[in-house]
Amino acid sequence: MAVRILIDEAGGTGEVGDDRDLEALYRPPTLPWLRVNMVSTLDGAANGESGKSGSINNEADKRVFHALRAQADAIVVGAGTARTERYRVAAVPLVIVSHRGLVPEQLQDAPPGTVLLVTCADSLGLAECRETLGPDQVIVAGESQVDLAAMKAELVERGFRDLLSEGGPHLLRDLLAADVADELCLTWVPRTIGGVHPRILEGEAVDVPMRLAVLLEEQGTLIGRWIVER
Repeated sequence: MAVRILIDEAGGTGEVGDDRDLEALYRPPTLPWLRVNMVSTLDGAANGESGKSGSINNEADKRVFHALRAQADAIVVGAGTARTERYRVAAVPLVIVSHRGLVPEQLQDAPPGTVLLVTCADSLGLAECRETLGPDQVIVAGESQVDLAAMKAELVERGFRDLLSEGGPHLLRDLLAADVADELCLTWVPRTIGGVHPRILEGEAVDVPMRLAVLLEEQGTLIGRWIVER
């Protein structure tokens, strides 16, 4: 089915054509840029019964997921999400954010340069993750907590200017609270699941105004881009 453009602040109308047209709708307005991509049910669940976001997404969400990855220089993800979702090496480097300095087991044997880990100076796993990944692949940002602004600056310094984060909910909250995230990409899938599940943002309250830049629709799935207002 076709993806319809409902709102595009750049003036686009009609239907989205191929993947290049979709990527154009998600082109960052400037660089460096850090966006976060999340998915939610209509009743606000960020994952399904399996505990994975993959249990609630659909083909429309997957298409945007791949379009965002196609133009990213690196993918930033929380260590817990990387473990739960069983992240594997991607076409661009994975940047794992871990306050404890722990490399997810399935990534410990990743080829050199494909996985970076961001942690803090006081993390118990600092020495071990340096041994596992190599010292150049470990970014120390902050003393007792990961300094996300310092992380972003270091990634940009390394040439990763178009950054895509895939959460999870606690990392999204922290990126917004630290004023590091520039954009939220959110897919609403047309279903409810009830029960107790995390929302796309978890943790202490954070109030961040955003501007709707793009809203797409495919078979009831709504896909949007919100730009952080500063």
